[in-house]
Amino acid sequence: MSAWNPTNLTGLHPTARPSERRQDIEFAEKDAQLRRDVHELGNLVGELLREQCGEELFQAVEAARRAAIDRREGDADAGTRIGAILQQFSTASVRDFVRAFSTFFQVVNTAEQVHRIRRRRDYLKASSMRQPGSIRETIARLRDSGLDADAAGRLLASLRIVPVFSAHPTAPTRRTILRKHQAIARRLVEMQNPELTPAEIAAFVDAIRTEITTIWQTEEYPAEARTVFDELEHTLFFLTEVIYRVIPAFYEAIEQALAEAYGAGAPAPPSIVRFASWIGGDMEDNPEITARAIREVLARQRSLVLDLYHRECRDLANKLSQGTGRVAADGAVHERIRHYAAHFGRAMGAIPLRHRDMPYRVLLRLMMARLQATHDDGSYPYESPEEFLDDIGLIATSLRANRGANAGLFAVRRLQRRVETFGFHLMALDLKQSAIAIREVVGRCLGDPQWLEHTPEERAERIREAIRRNESPRENLDNDAKRVLAAFQAVSFCRRKYGKRAIGPFIVSMSHGTDDLLSVLLLGRWGDLHGPGGSVPLDVAPLFETTEDLANAHATMRQLLQDPIYWEHLARRERRQIIMLGYSDSNKDGGLASARWLLKQTQSALVQVLDDAGVEFTFFHGRGGAISRGGGKTHAAVLASPPGAVRGRLRAIDQGEMVSAKYGFRGVALRTLEQAMGSVALATLLSSQAGDQDGAAWRAMMEDLARCSREHYKALVYDTPDFFDYFRQATPVDAIGRMQSRPGQEPAGGDGIDNLKGVPWVAAWTQTRMIMPGWFGFGTGLDTIMKQHGEAAVRDMAQNWYFFQALLGDVELVLAKADMGIAERYSELAGDLHTRFFARLRSEFDLCVERVLALRGQSVLLEGNPALRRAIRLRNPYVDPMSLLQVDLLRRWRGGNRQDAQLYEALLATVNGITRGLQDSG
Repeated sequence: MSAWNPTNLTGLHPTARPSERRQDIEFAEKDAQLRRDVHELGNLVGELLREQCGEELFQAVEAARRAAIDRREGDADAGTRIGAILQQFSTASVRDFVRAFSTFFQVVNTAEQVHRIRRRRDYLKASSMRQPGSIRETIARLRDSGLDADAAGRLLASLRIVPVFSAHPTAPTRRTILRKHQAIARRLVEMQNPELTPAEIAAFVDAIRTEITTIWQTEEYPAEARTVFDELEHTLFFLTEVIYRVIPAFYEAIEQALAEAYGAGAPAPPSIVRFASWIGGDMEDNPEITARAIREVLARQRSLVLDLYHRECRDLANKLSQGTGRVAADGAVHERIRHYAAHFGRAMGAIPLRHRDMPYRVLLRLMMARLQATHDDGSYPYESPEEFLDDIGLIATSLRANRGANAGLFAVRRLQRRVETFGFHLMALDLKQSAIAIREVVGRCLGDPQWLEHTPEERAERIREAIRRNESPRENLDNDAKRVLAAFQAVSFCRRKYGKRAIGPFIVSMSHGTDDLLSVLLLGRWGDLHGPGGSVPLDVAPLFETTEDLANAHATMRQLLQDPIYWEHLARRERRQIIMLGYSDSNKDGGLASARWLLKQTQSALVQVLDDAGVEFTFFHGRGGAISRGGGKTHAAVLASPPGAVRGRLRAIDQGEMVSAKYGFRGVALRTLEQAMGSVALATLLSSQAGDQDGAAWRAMMEDLARCSREHYKALVYDTPDFFDYFRQATPVDAIGRMQSRPGQEPAGGDGIDNLKGVPWVAAWTQTRMIMPGWFGFGTGLDTIMKQHGEAAVRDMAQNWYFFQALLGDVELVLAKADMGIAERYSELAGDLHTRFFARLRSEFDLCVERVLALRGQSVLLEGNPALRRAIRLRNPYVDPMSLLQVDLLRRWRGGNRQDAQLYEALLATVNGITRGLQDSG
């Protein structure tokens, strides 16, 4: 086996062998249909380009693609040919060139998602095979571990999985285009029917052609700046059109797996999934979030979910046509009809006489009337989703008792599952504000102009005093203070109107001390947020995100839990505490290995503190989409958690385009949910059966790796003069800054890396294809421990410690996605700084690849994952021209003092096209 040599061929990527060419890439038999789909869709895109833009554009796109392939196969002149092709385009016409590649990636990404669905179905059809991470595999592993049906039921009942949706500060794909992606996916699935005639297949191809053409003729992104309500509508698309539909199927899959593993008497699975959102509640990052916005966001969600229930009740009414002359219905059903008829006389009168002997149909029509009253704030509404569930339960019970198991019970149970999951609020709204903003408001409300000068202990004592004395805020508050208090009043209103589940935790970012969380309790009291006994019925969650805050998190929580005011509050919340852990800042502070190790240590220390206090806790993971912001495979991250850190609960951010990747299609959404459920269940089981499996030798090696990689990272990023200027010139961070949907968050300012948000830091490096935050320092750290501790010892750790396996796998994936040849073109934008910094970056990249390959025993990256390796190698030639074009556009845009709107629009197109190609927004 020959080691990878970065200089042995011009343009050779570390996923490719020297003798390997594109035509040599093989598809496994199981992936043959994917290859056919991609080929057919690629042909349709080619036809589209000829029809819509002419032969000249088509030939230019093809020439650029072929040159990109040649460059990767060692042709030293190919890069020059690509440059010559790009020079053909004017500023006005360049967007069509970018759009051509972007459109190809849209349809290929759709085909790959369809293939995931197809593979899942293949496993379901093969009774002897269980897909890794599937519900069937999870339940079988619970059984094989020794759990009987009751024990498995108890473990499942302890699970609570809460995906939390957050907008990414770059533009999302339009909903109308997302619907077209779904239509293409449906046609691809339907075309697998072996009974189709040639004419029917041709009709499906024509339908796909229509969708692709209308995608081309639709503006990808609105020209106007997005509002919080635009972000909301984008997320609601996935909730209402995908997730709402698959939730019952998720629970049905659990029921089937339990029956398969334990027999017909297995317990019914409990409701374990809820959804939440930051859209409309993140006051820190979006000044648009006001009390009015909070109320309107939840009102919109309530309106949508009630409409869905109304529609489903109508469908059930049409389905459940049982007549009393044929089969009985429980007396409780008839009693409920009489009760509702007295309240909804008009609705009762509108039911035709010929339907009056159909009790289920009549009751469902009256339930629709009560849902409408709830929607319109009319007379006799449902006061809670539990009342609605009670009505559904009456019908389900009656069907079971009256031979209705095969006469509609299945559909009724589906509605029950949805109401249990979504309530009357669809998804909970989290609130978020920075500790410093909260401190400023509390100081104003207390009339203390020196508030920020006090120590945290002094502030905490003054807040305790204000709470004990039930002080009111001073009068004549400024607008900032009024805005915050009004937000708490809106929370109080929404809890009453939409139910207590409608409001999630109040997250305090940059939490440093007890005073930061006590401040929220005081503001809650002032904002009329009152519970039993004067308590504040709101979960307060500290967010620890910087390296320093994460390292001190256990001490901060220990101090907080010893505070009498906070402990009383926690007791009224059933001693349940949510703690949010940030991933972006810690990675930006010290690199990937250091951040991962710190987060693991932080969780272990917090587990000890919280267990000692007898507190039930949930870690809320603030992961972004990129690996360097905590992204990657969620199930792998869960299984790599420290012992005791999961305990049946998973709360994690799904941001921006990751929502589309995970929930864009029903089959994919179902796979996402089952992988989350499986990883949480198994992590909980394994934690209960064994202690800490991190041996002392492994911890020592990981400590050395984290320290060495952190020192190497900080020496470049923080300690080397002019590196921030290099970053600003060698990446498109200035263009990305203008794309952001959130005002007041300008990443391209001159305040330095310390004050830069994690999102633009990672997104900018991702666009350059260097993806530096995902690997810089890791090679040096790995090289150090392999020399100090021996390669065999490190390899043993890589083979037997899941935490290190996951970390190593993530770094390998980032290295495989990176392209230093393309990155060098971006680096050249920095002029003299390029010669100072790029060689240093390239040297670390090469060392990292070399050490990862040596540890893996591989000759190329991703050798053990041929499908992923193949996908990256096939995609790269379609991304490369967009990257090289972006470099040219950046040079021209900056040369014109960033004033040319057409150039900026073209830049925006390349940013989004590269994102689609890499499937990574950063």
